[in-house]
Amino acid sequence: MYNVVFLGAPGAGKGTQAAVIAEKMNMAHLASGDLFRKAIERDDDLGRQVKTYLENGQLVPDEVTVNMVLKRIAELDDVTGVILDGFPRTLSQAATLNLALGGHGEKVDRVVYIAVPEAELERRLSDRWVCRGCQATYTSADKEAMESCRKCGGELYQRPDDTPETVKRRLAVYFRETAPLIDYYRQTGTLVEVDGQGEVDGVTARIARAITNR
Repeated sequence: MYNVVFLGAPGAGKGTQAAVIAEKMNMAHLASGDLFRKAIERDDDLGRQVKTYLENGQLVPDEVTVNMVLKRIAELDDVTGVILDGFPRTLSQAATLNLALGGHGEKVDRVVYIAVPEAELERRLSDRWVCRGCQATYTSADKEAMESCRKCGGELYQRPDDTPETVKRRLAVYFRETAPLIDYYRQTGTLVEVDGQGEVDGVTARIARAITNR
């Protein structure tokens, strides 16, 4: 199985790009954020714990994230590879992932870092609205022009972690905790940096080239 990690700050477009690339290449798109949201919807002890961390712009603790993601990876079949979106987020998570994959004779094959300037990240996140049903994303202008999601008709809402105050905290946490992974994976020779600005299709093409040029 070909294992790819997508790195990038909140708002860099990891989720959008991972979904498109996964479909094109018959890969599984595994987003830790989706796992977190499903836990929150269940409203069990784990979900309430995760919700508290996210609403305060903090990372979910390693032990919680690792267990959720590795369990899902073990359930995958009939795919050529997996795109990990939002995991690992810390050096300790990266080490745990390496151990887990190594136990199955696998490794992280490619790391794609989607680079976007911080000012643009703040603008994107503060302007983002999400469908409660299918998680499609829209801008404030889209929200004003329509009453519901174009794809599924679901309600549009702004996540608590996308308010301006929380956005700044989320980015601060990212650059403190997650950015060191860029150097870590660069040293392993697996990292490719891709410009995340511009039209979505253009970014997709750049990422696809980064993944296929092995």
